[in-house]
Amino acid sequence: MRITMLALALGAGAAAASEDIADKYPGSELYDKPVEVIPHVFSAIGATAPPTYENAGHNNNLSFVLTGDGVVVINGGASARLAEALHDEIRAITDQPVRLVINENGQGHAMLGNSYWAGLGVDILAHEDAIHEIEENGDFILRGMQGYNRDRAEGTTVVVPNRSFTDREVIEMGDVTLEVLHLGPAHGPGDTQVWIPQWGIVIAGDIAFHERMLPIFADTDTDAWIETFEGPFAALEATYVIPGHGHPTNMAQVTRYTSEYLRDIRDRIGAHLDEGGDLASSYYVDQQRWAHLDTFEELATKNAGRVFEEMEWE
Repeated sequence: MRITMLALALGAGAAAASEDIADKYPGSELYDKPVEVIPHVFSAIGATAPPTYENAGHNNNLSFVLTGDGVVVINGGASARLAEALHDEIRAITDQPVRLVINENGQGHAMLGNSYWAGLGVDILAHEDAIHEIEENGDFILRGMQGYNRDRAEGTTVVVPNRSFTDREVIEMGDVTLEVLHLGPAHGPGDTQVWIPQWGIVIAGDIAFHERMLPIFADTDTDAWIETFEGPFAALEATYVIPGHGHPTNMAQVTRYTSEYLRDIRDRIGAHLDEGGDLASSYYVDQQRWAHLDTFEELATKNAGRVFEEMEWE
């Protein structure tokens, strides 16, 4: 099940992803079984598709690191049941206890499983802005998950992380030093990256995309996202990248499908504005270059409209 170093170096191509692929691990709540990306770092790769009952909301990456003195989990999961399924896989791999869970942001698939981990007494860490998002919108997010997940939502409640950080928190555990970072504005409030410099790997969260089209929210600052990505994130010079969604890859791949996409859509909307175009017609700017990405149909027009509304007042 290990993804080889060569495959990582070459990058998992976007064409390999498909939102039409059925659940890959029908014996588990997880969409797919965790793989060992590099020694001691595992990730259960979620579906590159919207959350559904069929994928149990596992449409992001649930990662974990074996430190020698405990396990650090990155992302609580979309439900208590999904978190428990991940824990079952961890216990099949190691006797090390889970000592810390990190939420990469305040979205449901990052934090709704907190209720399972908190019930075990595990500390949960998130950026202060992500915590504010959970406090403000957690109940709404929970209701949305209950809507598509039905019985699979059983036992899930909103649990706010008990630990917070602002810019950087260093976790030293066993033989591993993890830097928990908020490098700047990106996809959403409190976006968090977990950098392990000794191994050259970054568990990037939603600052980086490649196999599925990235979503732009109503409050996303795309210009700031580009600056954060091309500045402090690129400066890490990571060899291996586990993005928030899609298979582990490298910086070249996530650069192409994150900052290059953001620059392209901004250029096209900028030209549309210069020509006197309005919001209604902005939805139809040419994005065919990116049509092979999963979730293109769901997101391309929305992204164009949101970038128009952002750039109209720049």
